[in-house]
Amino acid sequence: MKSFEERLARLEEISAGIREGDVPLEKAAELFEEGVKLSRGLDRDLQRIERKVQQLVNEPESPEEKPVLELFPELGEISGDDD
Repeated sequence: MKSFEERLARLEEISAGIREGDVPLEKAAELFEEGVKLSRGLDRDLQRIERKVQQLVNEPESPEEKPVLELFPELGEISGDDD
């Protein structure tokens, strides 16, 4: 399997080729299909990496500490006394 960067570069090549408009319709459709498949695969990879980063960021520093489950826990510290 090619690396994330190689697949992203190929997607950019496809995009540029289709935008130029010099590609016959049949070839453009094939390139578009390849681009969609690449895009979906890249998106899955990014989502997987994002989940891993969230796990690492929310991981407790010590066994006694509870994990942080909120995305922005510091916002819970702001009081709502403006009413």
